[in-house]
Amino acid sequence: MNRVKTLTVISILGTMSFILMLLTQFPIVPGVSFLKMDFSFVPVFLGAMLLNVKTGYAILGLRSVLKLLLDNGGVETYIGLPMNIIGLAILLTIVMKFLGSDFKSWRMTSYIVASVLGIFGLTLAMTAMNYVYGIPLYAWLVKFDINQIFGTANYLWYMVVPFNLVSGAIMMLVIGMLVFPFKNIFTRLRQQLQA
Repeated sequence: MNRVKTLTVISILGTMSFILMLLTQFPIVPGVSFLKMDFSFVPVFLGAMLLNVKTGYAILGLRSVLKLLLDNGGVETYIGLPMNIIGLAILLTIVMKFLGSDFKSWRMTSYIVASVLGIFGLTLAMTAMNYVYGIPLYAWLVKFDINQIFGTANYLWYMVVPFNLVSGAIMMLVIGMLVFPFKNIFTRLRQQLQA
């Protein structure tokens, strides 16, 4: 594959991912408005599907650098963004490993199974990272003590876990609704990109 084509795809999809991160944020767990989902993972997944998983990681990286440079929320960004990157990278890795790189052969049932496994991996990773990294750093740097406000177990089980399960399911549903009806178009696009 042509290096210029790869860099062009990464640039376009990385920028789209950043724009979606800015414009599509919304909370999904009542009472926890700081846990917001967005659709920035969609271009990341499409890049991995059209080229390879490494391209997906590069798109995720570009989106994150743009977030740091152009829409930095300070300490909250420095704490939350690394967890977001790792969680989405885990989701992408699990789904793509399960499905394989030949998306022409993907079936809806295998996509659903891959999505469930990926969402489980995302949720497990985000719960663990919140426990060992996010909650302590928010308490120390932002003086927002989740343990005192919600209780650590309550926060993890009733806010973090549902948030990641629901946001992961919504993202994978949207991706499935884009990929499967337009599989032939994506197949031709992939052939053009890899020519």
